[in-house]
Amino acid sequence: MAAYMIQAPTINEIRDARVRIRDIAHITPVLTSDTLDRLSGASLFFKCENLQKGGAFKFRGATNTVAQLSDEDAARGVATHSSGNHAQALAIAARERGIPAFIVMPKSAPAVKRAAVLGYGAEVIPCESTQVAREAMLNKVVARTGATFIHPYDDPRVVAGQGTAALELMDQAPELDLIITPIGGGGLISGTTIAVHATQPNTEVVAGEPFGADEAYRSLKSGQRLPSIEPKTIADGLLTGIGAIGFHVLTSHGIRIVRVTDEQIVDAMRLVWERMKLIIEPSAAVPLAAALGAEMEIQGKRVGIIFSGGNVDLGRLPF
Repeated sequence: MAAYMIQAPTINEIRDARVRIRDIAHITPVLTSDTLDRLSGASLFFKCENLQKGGAFKFRGATNTVAQLSDEDAARGVATHSSGNHAQALAIAARERGIPAFIVMPKSAPAVKRAAVLGYGAEVIPCESTQVAREAMLNKVVARTGATFIHPYDDPRVVAGQGTAALELMDQAPELDLIITPIGGGGLISGTTIAVHATQPNTEVVAGEPFGADEAYRSLKSGQRLPSIEPKTIADGLLTGIGAIGFHVLTSHGIRIVRVTDEQIVDAMRLVWERMKLIIEPSAAVPLAAALGAEMEIQGKRVGIIFSGGNVDLGRLPF
């Protein structure tokens, strides 16, 4: 497997990414809800990455990375292993540049996600569901094709792309006291943290994480990066353990992680569907669940919440 860099991007790299992708990625809207403001006692501003191309913020990082490949590397295509939003994002980014994409997907991945990746023109290579099997198959694909491996979160180009959502949010909703994102591998929270602390150092950044997949929380508590072992949560986009970049950024910036139950996630997701008429996936509901929880004290504050995605299997809704 091709090696990938693990240093975090700089604020200038995030700004460069914003320029690089501005004509490809959507500038997603920021919406508000009087009902949710009353429930929370705060002014909430929702950055709707569920309306991004591919249905998630992941398109930003994938596009920024694919755009920086040399013509020679790009001609051989890109590859990754993913069962979710990164797979779709990379497939679209590759299609936009007119290059091949090879996506290793576990056989257990929902059929709707496999169909979406195929629909975007990528080649899907099935594998068993274990991490070892996914990585082994990816190695074979890279060896066969010469494609460049694009990591879902442990690549500074990917993280820089994800940070552009926070730059947009701060322009669209100025003077925020707090910004909350979900955390899985750590790409979104890392890009957000770097962007916010470099431009609005008085704005706090918080990560929301499910109790059933709280490797990031436990990693920060223990002082060492812990693997994801048998995570169990409805937030299927947050099942992976925190990456090297994410661990470094969160540790060095002292980011707080607030954990929520699956019941809180479902309640928050349903609120958004019913009151805001927006389709968000369980992972995207995690930061709202955190904001509405007893641990957060947000009354009277201006709070930005990044809805990370809206890719839902409509045949398996939790309500």
